[in-house]
Formats: sequence, C-alpha cells, structure tokens
Amino acid sequence: MNAPETPPAAPELFTWEFATDPYPAYAWLREHAPVHRTTLPSGVEAWLVTRYADARQALADQRLSKNPVHHAEPAHARGRTGIPGERKAELMTHLLNIDPPDHTRLRRLVSKAFTPRRVAEFAPRVQELTDRLIDGFAEKGSADLIHEFAFPLPIYAICDLLGVPPEDQDDFRDWAGMMIRHGGGPRGGVARSVKKMRGYLAELIHRKREQPGDDLISGLIRASDHGEHLTENEAAAMAFILLFAGFETTVNLIGNGVYALLRNPAQRERLQSSLAAGESALLETGVEELLRWDGPVELATWRFATEPLTIGGQPVAAGDPVLVVLAAADRDPARFADPDTLDLSRADNQHLGYGHGIHYCLGAPLARLEGQTALATLLRRAPDLRLAVDSGDLRWRGGLIMRGLRTLPVEFTPTAR
Repeated sequence: MNAPETPPAAPELFTWEFATDPYPAYAWLREHAPVHRTTLPSGVEAWLVTRYADARQALADQRLSKNPVHHAEPAHARGRTGIPGERKAELMTHLLNIDPPDHTRLRRLVSKAFTPRRVAEFAPRVQELTDRLIDGFAEKGSADLIHEFAFPLPIYAICDLLGVPPEDQDDFRDWAGMMIRHGGGPRGGVARSVKKMRGYLAELIHRKREQPGDDLISGLIRASDHGEHLTENEAAAMAFILLFAGFETTVNLIGNGVYALLRNPAQRERLQSSLAAGESALLETGVEELLRWDGPVELATWRFATEPLTIGGQPVAAGDPVLVVLAAADRDPARFADPDTLDLSRADNQHLGYGHGIHYCLGAPLARLEGQTALATLLRRAPDLRLAVDSGDLRWRGGLIMRGLRTLPVEFTPTAR
C-alpha cells in the first residue's frame, strides 16, 4: 500500500516576496490549513481565515468582537493590534474598535454622509479633483500614479466631506503620507502622525462648534448638541477613522486597479471600448472585479473571540485574535469560477472586499464613485498608458491589513490640459 502523499511545506508568510504575490500562499492555506494559526510580524499570534464561506460567516459572527479589550494578551502587550498611537491619542472609540450598541449609535450618526443621494451630490467634486490632478501631469507624459493621483484624490475628497478648510488640507496630506510610508515599517512614524492629527481635530471641532458648516464634523457636533450623546473623543475618533480607513483603501483601489488593467491588456481594451461608446455597465462591474481580484484590503481588521467557538471546524479559544483574509476568500474556487482570472464583466461577484455584516464598509459608495471616476477619466485622457518600469521593479507596502503599491511609474503621450 502506498503511503499517503504529504502536502508540500507550508509557505512562508509576510515576507517581501509574499507581499509581491500572496495568492499562491493563500491558495495553499485554503486547501491545507483554511483556519491557520500563525505568528504575525508584530509577534502577536492570530488565526487566519481563508475560505470564502468561513470568512463570510466570521465577518458576521457577533461572538467575534471588534473591541481589543477582549484580546487575551497581557495588558502590556496590547496596542500591537490596532492603529499605532490611537490609544495614547484617545482615538480608540471609532467604528473599527467597538461593538453594538455603541457601534449602532455611532454608525447611524455618520451614515447620513454616505447615502446614495449625498454621494451622488458629491460626484461633480470628485470629477473636478480627478481632472485637476491629471492636469498636473498630463503635459509631461509621465507620472507616479500613486503619489500624484491615487493618493491625493481621496485625501482631498475626505477632507472636503469632513469640513477641513482648503488651507489645512496639505497638512492632512502630509500626515496621511507618513502613515502610507511607515505602514509596513516602524510604528513610531504613524503614531506621531496620529498625535498631530488628534491635536488638529480637537481644534477643528472647537472651531466648527462656533462656526458650523454643511460638513460631516459639523453634523456630528449638531447631533451631539441635540441629545445623541456624542463625546468630543468620539467625534474626533470618528473623523480620524473616516480619514484613516477612507483614504488608503481608495489609494489602493485606484493603484491596484490601474496596475491590474496594465497587466491584463485585453480587459483594459474592453473597458476603453465600452467607455468610448458611452456605456457605464462594464465600468461598474469592472471596479467590483478589481476589488475582488486584487483588492485594497488584504485582511479585515482585527476581531477577538469573546467565547470559545469553532470556525471551519477549527476550535478558537476565547481571547484569540481572528483575521479574515479577504484576499484569500475572494479567490476561493468554491465560490468564484476561475477565480485567478480577471473578468471585468463578472456578474456573480459577491466579493468581500468591503466586508460583510454590521461592519460592512460605511464609505463603500464613495470609494466606488472615486474608483470609477478615477479609472474612467485616466483611461480617457491617457489612452496609451503604460508602465514605465518592469513589473519586477515595483514594490508593495508591507503592512498587515492593506495591500497597495509603493509607487506606480507610468508613461503616456503628453496631452494639453
């Protein structure tokens, strides 16, 4: 009798090689260790959930809390599972760290800014920002699309929504840039930016209380003044997380999306032909497919088991951290036909790129608008867009949660503004 075949050795996770292309490793985990305990680069041990069905169930499981107080690690080791500096800056009470009923209350307050009507009203401003940024590099025929386009677009958009005055928005861009640059490296740089942002938000909240406007921070203050019991820390934390979570996801959606189209020229040509014909359907399904195929959020944010439970047949102890690997789940062949193929017209595409359940991404409508506007306008204004370097020369940021390129140098035929 032949001995059973032993599976190949487990792949090494969280290396620079892994960051470049994590999908073969995730395929191995889905097949051989779908709920896998690993030690993260920070030293924290956590469970990785990689199959679609398990991921979807875990994202909606109320026994998996977002509040890090449930983490079983000793108190002195806490702070390694969230955004660096948020604890010291008193910015912990935001939607990524709390559960109902506080989560329900705060989400209800801020959700008014992201209704389909409000997002549709914001569309001309997103188009204006997009055109202005492309104007900045159109005549030279080259650009780093991360730093000159994908990065500033969502920063300026979210600043407008929050009510950050134009003269202060470059400060926000600098702080956000620090978070991007240090996302995979020393946490100190991010923590310093968080501290500066916290000080500014406290000042801005006081100014908006005296001179309110038609913006999100003013709306939070009005709600607080009308009995919704929103503390200043909660208002600051809400503004902070909308910026922190809302800008980098869109940076990566645009950057990863453009790179995916450059790697898949037939799909890009289909999209350009569709746009030239004045159609929008392929753009809409295409952005969803880009979110599934190489999305901006690789792992969902932290969850902690509040009691012993089982995920995918694997026992998980109370206090254990659980990380749902969205990038692995969204390429699960048990859910998606031919999952490693980019198909912009994919119709059955209930991807998990924006999460699932009560923590489904609040800003998804705005991110979709920004992604669709950015890609359509860029392809129209730079139809012969091409990489200016070899793919092997590109580097991915090494952070745990997000997936995005450090730079994306491109060339195209120069055009007038």
